[in-house]
Amino acid sequence: MGKDNERSIDIAKNIKLIEWLKSEMLTSLAELFRLLTNGIKGTQNAIVDCLANIIIVCYLLGKRLGIQFSSIDKNIEKKIKLGIVEEHDVERYYGDLSALGEHIKQTRE
Repeated sequence: MGKDNERSIDIAKNIKLIEWLKSEMLTSLAELFRLLTNGIKGTQNAIVDCLANIIIVCYLLGKRLGIQFSSIDKNIEKKIKLGIVEEHDVERYYGDLSALGEHIKQTRE
């Protein structure tokens, strides 16, 4: 097998994996919405599982698209800081962005 054939196979495998990740994202999102229509009581573990899966898939999809995990992390931090500065409603009323920023800071230390 020549170098061009190996590269074609790698590209095809990458495209297939990207398509699978997109499907996994939609499946997890649909499952999250289904769970939320029933209310969160008694389904909190399933909701946490869906949310964790969505976050993981986002990172993996970014990697397949040539984006480093650290770039995603830095962009998340920028968006959190911007939301705090701009007093996004979720920050103004609940302080969620500050709490998330603090959580991320603590987990990195």
